[in-house]
Amino acid sequence: MKLKDQLGRPLNLESVPKRIISLVPSQTELLYDLGLESSIVGITKFCVHPKHLLKTKTIVGGTKQINLEKIKALQPDIILCNKEENTKDIVDACNDICVVHVSEIETISHCIEMMQQYGEIFNRKEEAFEISEKIQNNLKDFQNYIQEKPTLKVAYFIWKNPFMVAGKDTFINYLLQLNKLENVYEDLGRYPEIEMQQNKEVEVVFLSSEPYPFKEKHIEGLGAYYTNAKIQLVDGEMFSWYGSRLIKSFSYFKKLHVSL
Repeated sequence: MKLKDQLGRPLNLESVPKRIISLVPSQTELLYDLGLESSIVGITKFCVHPKHLLKTKTIVGGTKQINLEKIKALQPDIILCNKEENTKDIVDACNDICVVHVSEIETISHCIEMMQQYGEIFNRKEEAFEISEKIQNNLKDFQNYIQEKPTLKVAYFIWKNPFMVAGKDTFINYLLQLNKLENVYEDLGRYPEIEMQQNKEVEVVFLSSEPYPFKEKHIEGLGAYYTNAKIQLVDGEMFSWYGSRLIKSFSYFKKLHVSL
């Protein structure tokens, strides 16, 4: 098969891969929803959907650190990576083992493209099309819903000690824009570390459930800096997971706007 990944790298596959390792949680969930559970042989410790995979598949590490010996022992036909979630060193090391597909996701169009590539690679074109159609239909419905909503200024926190937020050129920022939420830290870089100081222009502060697990106890402390803002916990998976999880995201966003 003459195929390329989302970085334009050629994938030299002689047949449909039968043994898959996924180093990206959202892509692991997509594989499952494409009906490829039996072909998955290795995942990361962060591949929590569906949960039973953590018990039935070999854990080969995380997204930033992997056990190469475990990966080699699994004799994979293909390893699935992502440009942001996995390091270049990981991709290079995996390239020495087998074919590696690297995704690059900044928009829903990129998500659809990735699904189409998986449909080709794993002979799941029909399943990939069905998932893509659901996402695109839900997106159109949400765009109609959001049309009359006011634009709000937001900050989206992903980490504590040091405090870090989502910035420009990220999938999170893209989804904030779809929600008519203006990211006040958009000009500082992709995931900037910020110094906490009073910021009265922010109307909504989101504390994400991942990668840092923000809880209710963190809300009060941030109130001193964002005196005019509503501070709210949000499901980080809905804002940062690409793949079949997006089917659920837009109904979640509707409920979120009701609470704002």
